[in-house]
Amino acid sequence: MLVKLEDILEGMEMQSEESHAYLNLETGEVVYVSREALLIAEDGEEYDHLPVWQQEEAQQAYEIVESFGKYVTLPTSFDIHEYDMLERFCYSLSDEKKQDLLLHAIRGKGAFRRFKDTLHRLGMIQQWYEYRDERYKELAREFCQSNKIDYIEE
Repeated sequence: MLVKLEDILEGMEMQSEESHAYLNLETGEVVYVSREALLIAEDGEEYDHLPVWQQEEAQQAYEIVESFGKYVTLPTSFDIHEYDMLERFCYSLSDEKKQDLLLHAIRGKGAFRRFKDTLHRLGMIQQWYEYRDERYKELAREFCQSNKIDYIEE
């Protein structure tokens, strides 16, 4: 089975605290389930009282919980460490003035917003997105390699 690296990347980016992405190791399909559906499945609760769309999601969650080894969780924000990515981007810059401005921007509360505002002011937003996209690809490749998943890049 070959998995598209783009599907892994999309799954990584679409996750949140409320929604988790899993790769079906048999089909290569990335599936999404809510935290709520996973809790229902983990607790073994009935779900036939739920609306049809939630029943389908709960059924998917049950399959994930009960099919040990069939699904693997995609890297989450806790695995990605986006703040570290910001910092590494700053240190990768050869222009010390820009580096200092961006390092200052990522300190304290509101770091992500200040970082992006500073990038816009410096005309570097595209450079940041290219850097970020490449780091995400590296993480997706590492995920595939560590889980012995064959992938293709398109």
